[in-house]
Order: sequence, then structure tokens, then C-alpha cells
Amino acid sequence: MKIHEYQAKQVMGAYSIPIPKGSVAHTAEEAKGVASEIGGNRFVVKAQVHAGGRGKGGGIKSAESPTEVKKVAKAMLGKRLVTPQTGVEGKLIHKVLVEEAIDSVSEMYLGITIDRGRACPVIILSKEGGMEIEELAIKSPEKIIKEWVDVCVGLRPFQISKISFALELDAFLRRPVSQLIGNLYRLFIDKDCSLAEINPLVITRGGEVLALDAKLNFDDNALYRHGDAMEMRDVLEEDPLEVEASQYHLNYIRLEGNVGCMVNGAGLAMATMDVIKLAGGMPANFLDVGGGATVDMVKNGLKILVSDANVRAILINIFGGILRCDTLAKGLIEATSEIELHVPVVIRMEGTNVEIARKLLKESGLRLNVAETMKEAAEKVIACVEQQP
Repeated sequence: MKIHEYQAKQVMGAYSIPIPKGSVAHTAEEAKGVASEIGGNRFVVKAQVHAGGRGKGGGIKSAESPTEVKKVAKAMLGKRLVTPQTGVEGKLIHKVLVEEAIDSVSEMYLGITIDRGRACPVIILSKEGGMEIEELAIKSPEKIIKEWVDVCVGLRPFQISKISFALELDAFLRRPVSQLIGNLYRLFIDKDCSLAEINPLVITRGGEVLALDAKLNFDDNALYRHGDAMEMRDVLEEDPLEVEASQYHLNYIRLEGNVGCMVNGAGLAMATMDVIKLAGGMPANFLDVGGGATVDMVKNGLKILVSDANVRAILINIFGGILRCDTLAKGLIEATSEIELHVPVVIRMEGTNVEIARKLLKESGLRLNVAETMKEAAEKVIACVEQQP
């Protein structure tokens, strides 16, 4: 789960990570009030959307008075911000972060994420911040510093010292930077984060270390332990169908194709999408109803697929184990009694109670394209798409 920059900074502030003075505003007048409260005559107004590259899209602007802050905020709020990460449709700006402008003498990158290959957290740093770390890693990999952490032992003092020396910091900066790295790692572990990032981490003219930008992503599977994190969820930043799916405990991710997919199991979902691609099609989504799906979950999953205007055909690929095939069949029958199936459906089932399921579907009168293998199912669903007007 992603949160906004201003929320990430609030969390970091609670972990003694220095951040600039500022606050979020939902209206232009409120933005002016925040600037007046901060004081001074140099400010930054930052659009709060779940996307990077805001500066490139005009989502970060400077202002030299509270009145100018109001003007800038008014121009941003209610508009769509298009960045390299939003796609052409952009993201609607509902709020802005107003902060004091900071004079920095150097910028660094600091991030913590999970190295899935080594199954442990990895701290990533660079003396060059303010740019895409992926781009830097490609162009100048020698400028990336990595330190892996054994979760059973934790981040050790010698590792922090190793990092601070690798950054070639002035002696008086090593202690505050080391403390910040330790605090960020503690936050990362405490909050079950999948990403904790500060880019840039700046050194000011006065010798302060500040998190000028901040990003926190939480592991969805651990959110049940963090009610405070759940309160920061902004559903306005998420795809409406993905929000609806989460209410039914379905794993759904919208993609860019036109073949709707319903499966049970993440591995089967990936394999199904691969087969669709090999057959010349493009999946419109990743929808995993899970091994323990109920009739209602199957029914609601089908409703979500049908409500996606990009879906021109649906492929249901189920291996009956914990989710019995007859449970799937009952869910399909119930769903079609409540919604109109205006797109063709291809179904491939194997496993527990498959013969009972086939009998139920046959007796229901539903017009379904039945396939025996995944290859046949993919070919049939692509043919269905091509036959659509």
C-alpha cells in the first residue's frame, strides 16, 4: 500500500528523521495559511499523488510569498498531473504539500527495500540524489552503494559506519547521517514496509541533514498489524475496480489488455497470462480469487471483470483443489442471474468435482466456450476477441 509524501514525512518525523517545515492543504486558501504559519518568503508547493516524477510533470513549484503559494495551489488543485509514472490519463490532484524552501549544498539517495533474491532487506545509497535511482544504476552502477541486512541479527553499528564512510561524508556529518540511517531501518522493520525511500536526502548550507522527499510503501499482507497505516490509505489514488476487489478479498490488478482473466492461485494466474500472450492476446487484468474462494467471491470477481469496459472476452482457468470446481460453477450461475454477460466466456476446469461442475453449467443453459487445455483455452479466447465488433 502506498501513502502520500506528507504522510510518509509524518511517519519519518515520529522516528526522529529530520524533515522540512510544512503541512498538507486541500484548498488554495488553506495552502496560503500553511505558508503564513511557516514564515519566511520562499516556499515549495508539491502535488500529492501516488506517482513519481512530479517535478517533470509540473507538480512541484516554488513560490516567494503566501499569496503566490495560494496562486500556485489554485492552479494545481483539481487538475490532472501527468508524469512518466501516471500514464497519459494522469492523476487528479486533491491536495498539495506546502513546505519551506531549502538551500542545499549536496543531495544523496537513501532507500531500503527487500532483496527477494537474498530474502533480506537491502539498504541502497548513492552520493547522487534527486534523480531516478534506476537510471543511475544503469548509467553509473559504480555509484550505487548496497548493504544487506540479516533480519535475524539486525542492522549492526559497523554496517552503518561502513555506509557513512562509503558516502565520503565530512566528519561532522557522519554521526547525523548514521543516526538517520538507523532510524529509517527501524521504521522499515517496525512498519513492515516494502519500500522506505528518501530522495533526495540533502545537506543544507547550515550543515543540517533533511529528508527533502519521502516515500513509504507498506506490505499489504502485514496491514492487519498496522491500523494506523490503514488509516492513511487514499482510495482516490487507486483504481476503482481494484478498491472494489479488495472489499471482497480478491487479488485484482488492472492491466492494459482486453482479455479478462479469473483464476485461483497466483502461479496459475501468471501462467494463464503467459499463455494468453503466447497466443497473441493481451490480459486485461490479474484476478486471483484464491484457493479458498466462496461462491460470493467468484460471483463478485466475475462482476468486476464484466464492469471493465476494456474486457472483450473472459478466460476462466480453475484448478479445483481447495476451491472445488462445483463452487466455481455455482458462483458463475449466480452471477449471471444478476448481471448480463455481454462478452464471450471461455472456461477451462480440472480437479475436484469437475464432472459435477460441468453438469451444473450444462444444465444452467449458460453459453460458455469449454476448453480442455490451457493452450486451447487461450486460442479460443483470442478467437472470441477477434470476432467482437
